[in-house]
Amino acid sequence: MDNFTVRPMRRSELDLVIDWAAAEGWNPGTYDAECFYQADQCGFFVGELNNELVASISAVAYSKHFAVIGFYIVKPQFRGRGFGMKMWRAAMAYLGTERNISLDGEIAQQENYQKSGFQIAYSHIRYKAFGGGVAPSGIVELKTVPIDKLVAYSQELFPAERKQFLQLWIKQPNSAAYGVVRDGHIVGYGVIRQSHTGFRIGPLNANDEQIAEQLLLALLAFGSDAPVFLDVPSSNSEAIKLAQRYGMKPVSEVARMYNKEIPNLPINRVFAVTSLEVG
Repeated sequence: MDNFTVRPMRRSELDLVIDWAAAEGWNPGTYDAECFYQADQCGFFVGELNNELVASISAVAYSKHFAVIGFYIVKPQFRGRGFGMKMWRAAMAYLGTERNISLDGEIAQQENYQKSGFQIAYSHIRYKAFGGGVAPSGIVELKTVPIDKLVAYSQELFPAERKQFLQLWIKQPNSAAYGVVRDGHIVGYGVIRQSHTGFRIGPLNANDEQIAEQLLLALLAFGSDAPVFLDVPSSNSEAIKLAQRYGMKPVSEVARMYNKEIPNLPINRVFAVTSLEVG
């Protein structure tokens, strides 16, 4: 009988799990671990087989009403033995039955998630670009904007408040966070951060396509000559057009899914999601 156990993940172990995610081709951010872990220190789990870490899952509870599942990984040589289902059950038990849970499901796994009650809202299409160019005028560094204004703007586009996460997210090493402010109010912001390959943009949120384009150009300028990736909601046609106008190429696709209701969010203002791992 397999001596497999599920337990809470230690902070140091999340660095290893992020390496697993990189091996899966997910291209996580180099410094994502601390931001993710501080979002919910109790919401990360590992599976041990004979004292070897072989599986992981995250279940970040942002509030009593909303959570996000990610990092659902079983090391390839240990798949097909039921370990993934044990990880899944541990995550769902932690989150309980009252929360609306979100995840980004790979195409091969979408049917399994649907069997667990999840429904597809739309897809996230990963586009690849190359950094370079010059940042336009009218862009401010996000650290100069009061954090409460950023939190309030973000909460219009996400089903829960996440101040602590945002405070860390916009200050990662080798990253840039920019905003557009008009009449004292944020009308768009974006973050670009170093990833295992090149850079990742996320989020890119804006009140309209013109503001999103300004921010995109500033973010691409930061990622000079390196590959840059962003995950664009398929239901935002303006975001798709913007990516295509700058010659970006789609490289992968996942489905954004929810187990209760699909939140009524203004996706037309989301030009790139923050992260597939934590929403």
